[in-house]
Amino acid sequence: MRSIVKSFPGVRALSDVSLSVERGEVHALCGENGAGKSTLMKVLSGVHPHGSYEGEILFDGEPCRFKDIRASERRGIVIIHQELALVPYLSIAENIFLGNEPSRRGIIDWHEALRRASELLGRVGLDEHPETRVADIGVGKQQLVEIAKALAKDVRLLILDEPTAALNDEDSAKLLRLMRELKGQGITSIIISHKLNEIARIADSVTILRDGRSIETLDVRDPATTEERIIRGMVGRNLDSRFPERTRYEGAADAAPALEIRDWTVRHPLDRGRKVVDGVSLQVRRGEIVGVAGLMGAGRTELAMSVFGRSYGRYERGTVLRDGREVRTHTVPEAVAHGIAYVTEDRKHYGLDLGDSVSRNISLASLGALARRGLVDGHEERRVAERFRRTMGIKAPNVLEPVGRLSGGNQQKVVLSKWILAGPDVLVLDEPTRGVDVGAKYEIYTVIDRLAAEGKAILFISSELPELLGMCDRVYTMAAGRLTGEVGGEEATQEVLMRHMTQDTAASTTPSAPSALPAGAASDEGHQA
Repeated sequence: MRSIVKSFPGVRALSDVSLSVERGEVHALCGENGAGKSTLMKVLSGVHPHGSYEGEILFDGEPCRFKDIRASERRGIVIIHQELALVPYLSIAENIFLGNEPSRRGIIDWHEALRRASELLGRVGLDEHPETRVADIGVGKQQLVEIAKALAKDVRLLILDEPTAALNDEDSAKLLRLMRELKGQGITSIIISHKLNEIARIADSVTILRDGRSIETLDVRDPATTEERIIRGMVGRNLDSRFPERTRYEGAADAAPALEIRDWTVRHPLDRGRKVVDGVSLQVRRGEIVGVAGLMGAGRTELAMSVFGRSYGRYERGTVLRDGREVRTHTVPEAVAHGIAYVTEDRKHYGLDLGDSVSRNISLASLGALARRGLVDGHEERRVAERFRRTMGIKAPNVLEPVGRLSGGNQQKVVLSKWILAGPDVLVLDEPTRGVDVGAKYEIYTVIDRLAAEGKAILFISSELPELLGMCDRVYTMAAGRLTGEVGGEEATQEVLMRHMTQDTAASTTPSAPSALPAGAASDEGHQA
């Protein structure tokens, strides 16, 4: 790709970007959110057709002018987007051959489709019957179905946009192994990822984009290509620490917990015999950042959503206390009225209205405070949104920009702004940095630290153990819907957390007593992690 320039109304997404990928290599594409990575790959794959951008694309030395995605697929270039393009109520085989069905005399040959689907599933290491509905398999397996779908199109260049963002460690490892196997079969890959440890494991080279420009290409096998070297290229400066220095809350440490949950038990919304949260009790004090760790399916999100207005599952028993007093949180408005906010892990479905503006999204939880005589004051709404755009560092041309056009990191800042404006005392943050680059992560960590220093109580759910160790004063661990431990101080290491997260809950005992850390105190080891 030579001198690619791509503009959208009010913003230039790519400025003179060049990219060279060798046949048979795994090439990583890195950069902060909004750097232009996904836009560049959409140009390559025909999502943005020829004529909508400037520059030149050559594939095997021949110029390419793709008018749509089908044109690029005919040349063997297949893109798998971060948002999987599978139809949940169709079978695996139907999804693999959707729009590309094997046929005889104009009639779909389902026998051949199932046979070929079985072969493709074998190639990607997925042991599922091809007639299984996609809705009945996990996200990790769905990602493998997408790759099988690409192989069905005789892929030569496979583009994967954040393929492991929604996967647990085990599924991520399987996907990376598969990429190595595909490389051995002569398939070239481009992978967009924020997970620098994965890039070090799988990639041969990495190209860094910053602010819509290509900065440099590095050989990952070179000992000089460290994570710190890649980060410096991404953000344009050295990050001396991945986490900000904690600012201490000066309030009373012996006050009642800002949030306390007692014996919280919730059943699955469809399977009433299954408890997704089982007898969980925890507390968070003002000025504290308390983590919740667990493997996929441990019940962390189910706990958060059920406490926040019983948004998930069938409530069985349990009590929520605010500042020592029992409160009703039967609905979302009740939870918000009691000063509880929930930043969802799925911002695109539950956190934002992607078609509406930045200003309207920021004001969604505070319309009453912005209203005059029953009508929202549009001028005040925009003024408040502009203040958050500046203070939160939201990269958008203006506050009237549709939030769906922003990068993932900037969308996350909009979600945080929405809840900060609502003025909660307790924030439940569910994977607040998922799909966010390292620079934007630091900015979000700084916001979280500032909120804790102001006396907010923060429950921090994350799948990244270094993140929990670097940000949290103490960490609760969960497995199979139950608490399995509470870790703080010098005891908090990745190994200790993982041991608690994989504990057999049938044999587990009551979690250990809270560690003797004062509110707002984080261990030195956590910061070093």
